[in-house]
Amino acid sequence: MNRRQERRSYIVGYVLALALTLPVFALLAFDLLPRRQILWIAGVAAAVQIAVHFRFFLHIRLKGQTREDLQLILFTTLLLILMGGGTIWIMTNLAHRM
Repeated sequence: MNRRQERRSYIVGYVLALALTLPVFALLAFDLLPRRQILWIAGVAAAVQIAVHFRFFLHIRLKGQTREDLQLILFTTLLLILMGGGTIWIMTNLAHRM
């Protein structure tokens, strides 16, 4: 991949990341929908955001990837689940004790 293609990839990724972030932020900031719907929309946007970051910033494609790339993705996912789940567990425990 030459510099021009790489720069184009970063610009497209940046625009997509903004397009996924700003509407959710606006929904929350201006309270346009019920909170439950906003949380679902934010969850879907976050999942798509992960795919955008993999594709445009990390240059990881699902077709033709090596085993090491797959292991990297799975290990990163495991760490994020452990960190997020542990944080929610601790915060819920603290909330019940108050």
